[in-house]
Amino acid sequence: MALVQFMGTGRRKTSIARVRLIPGNGKITINNRDIDEYFDYETLRVIAREPLEITETTDKYDVIVKVEGGGFTGQAGAIRHGIARALIESDGELRPILKKAGHLTRDSRMKERKKYGFKKARKSPQFSKR
Repeated sequence: MALVQFMGTGRRKTSIARVRLIPGNGKITINNRDIDEYFDYETLRVIAREPLEITETTDKYDVIVKVEGGGFTGQAGAIRHGIARALIESDGELRPILKKAGHLTRDSRMKERKKYGFKKARKSPQFSKR
């Protein structure tokens, strides 16, 4: 039996999510744990499920995610991006819906690097005239 699955990679800040969509009944598994167990906050669960709800495919696919790096918010954003990309791979007609919602755009905001002579990226040491 050939297993039909659709892959998508999502990124946000330093988080990377590898997403697999498998035909099923809507179960979301993140790092071998249920989504309700993985994310403590309801807002993060809503962010991760958004592409499925917008395209009305919540109960069509099981979602299996491997995510690493960053914090919980970055991981939720990466999962959302990966699910959106995998949905396009499964059905190309969903692209305009997801694009309008802004789920296909990679959020490129990252932490700025520290510069020499500074305490952080822009914070300078205290100035004293004498």
